[in-house]
Amino acid sequence: MNAPSIQFAQVLTVLVAAPGVSGVIARVESRLQGRRGTRVLQPYYDLGKLFRKEALAPHGASWVFLAAPLGAMACYLTVPLLIPVLTTFPLPLGYMGDILGGGFILSLASFAVAVAAAETGAPYAQLGASRAKTFSAITEPVVLFVVFTVALVTGTDLPYALAETVRSSAEQIVRPAHLLAAAALFLVILAETGRIPVETHTGTNEFGMIEEARPFEHSGPYFAMLRWGSAMKQLILFVILINVFIAPWGLASSAGVGAVALAIAALLGKCVVLGVVIAVIDNSFAKLRLFKITEFVAAAFLLAVLAVFTLYFGGG
Repeated sequence: MNAPSIQFAQVLTVLVAAPGVSGVIARVESRLQGRRGTRVLQPYYDLGKLFRKEALAPHGASWVFLAAPLGAMACYLTVPLLIPVLTTFPLPLGYMGDILGGGFILSLASFAVAVAAAETGAPYAQLGASRAKTFSAITEPVVLFVVFTVALVTGTDLPYALAETVRSSAEQIVRPAHLLAAAALFLVILAETGRIPVETHTGTNEFGMIEEARPFEHSGPYFAMLRWGSAMKQLILFVILINVFIAPWGLASSAGVGAVALAIAALLGKCVVLGVVIAVIDNSFAKLRLFKITEFVAAAFLLAVLAVFTLYFGGG
């Protein structure tokens, strides 16, 4: 396989596998709660049903309302070009942006969805958009500290170079600063994917909703793209944590078809394991109240700050 085709395979893997990973997590959660639950492939059926439905827009909504799902999907499809999804070697667009740039692209997608929700005038959608932006102002500094810490440890903030540094020696993984930064990023992923501290990723009409409230006014294909994009965001965060921070193994070191196929299988296996761990955590703790989110994210921020202090003062 040539480099462009592998790069296309990275994007296609994230695009196709994202709903399946969400289906596995939902199935595990159902079993942990003593329910039969839905099929693993249910997210694909839901997306197919939504794409066949009619798309409606609230009265008075501008073109931004309909453009936001397309813009968000474009952002989610761009990030896999920058991170090591399948290969250990950088692809043609792999050095187009660093890990901080990938975070900005994910934030842009969230901003587009929030703007579309805010202009509908619907109370639930506006409430979800307001809460999402309020709490993202707390989580984004944590991500910045994580990136800076790992950049100080490894000497670079390029995702492929970060993964290569971690993969070079087991000592890189067990360094205190690296472990603290990875733990902080894991807490951010729990909050960003709606697992902890408030509500679940399949929330209902409750005042504690955040992520699920924003697309309330979308329907048909546009709602399908938002649901699909949310699953892609979850998988992208999983890939960053696994293939850059804690387990950058199983990636293809050559451009052979067999090596790429094994890399896809390894990625899906690692993401499913991480999803099961998150599902167990999600069902092992009671949900926190809304105002407790700041305390939860503050713990992640403290871990990131401790990582920097450990690096400079503790030989981390």
